[in-house]
Amino acid sequence: MTKPFILHMFTTAKNLSPFDVNMAVDAGWVAAIPYINVEPGEVCGLVQDAIFSRSPKGLKNTGIFIGGRDTQQAMEMLTSAQKSMFTPFEVSVFADPSGAYTTAAAMVAVVEDKLSTTFATTLADKTVLVLAGTGPVGQVVAVLAAQAGANVRIIGRQLDKAQRIADMCSEKLGSGKITISAGADADKSDYIKTTDVVFATGAAGIELLSAELIASATQLKVAADVNAVPPSGVAGLDAFDNGKPIAGSNSGAIGIGALAIGNVKYQVQSRLLKQMIEVDKPIFLHFEHAFAEARNFIKAAK
Repeated sequence: MTKPFILHMFTTAKNLSPFDVNMAVDAGWVAAIPYINVEPGEVCGLVQDAIFSRSPKGLKNTGIFIGGRDTQQAMEMLTSAQKSMFTPFEVSVFADPSGAYTTAAAMVAVVEDKLSTTFATTLADKTVLVLAGTGPVGQVVAVLAAQAGANVRIIGRQLDKAQRIADMCSEKLGSGKITISAGADADKSDYIKTTDVVFATGAAGIELLSAELIASATQLKVAADVNAVPPSGVAGLDAFDNGKPIAGSNSGAIGIGALAIGNVKYQVQSRLLKQMIEVDKPIFLHFEHAFAEARNFIKAAK
């Protein structure tokens, strides 16, 4: 008898995201089993419980999803899960804490595409501001943009926190191969004057880039926002905008709204969850794989 597809879903939070459960079941996982308040040190035991309860053949229909809210911790849990297994007792693992990996991947991929199609350029050597960049999405956006060659600055309300996050992103998420700077929100009026791309990654209903700042951004090309709840994180930007000129921009900048990004995020998460079912050998997925999938989806959609 064929074993049913079971996805064991770990989160360090007190609740597992209903969004992630829906996505998993819709992707083809028959059962999505939640494990809440999981401590990182418990990952090995949970993984080994899962892999030793089925034969190697049956393990093909078993997977692990890692949620939570901490981007660095999720990567550490992914590594721990992978190290807990050995051939032939292995299953696929997908980390996406708070949806940050897939959201950030979609956001950067859409911006990258608009830079190419509208301005015939790339993220390489561009000056990038990540507003409210100390949160999970902002952290991963900063890393992906820096890996694409941009000069990235994370902006936060408190400079010391922004600097700690920037250092963590550079050393941990970026494996020491990138350098991300930090800045305080109070100084963004100075930074915006020489900025090419803005990623607004703040909480719902908070405007991060005002009309006045947009007007002063003389080399701004693209501003993207993940907030779908009015007011937009970028003044004048609609959630449905996907390359529309931003009102009041003196540089011809275009905007990308949350729903344009969200469509790509949805497709990326769904495709990665399906890949876990379809592959013959275990795969271990995180934000870099999500970014590659986002690029592929955008390219195929043209």
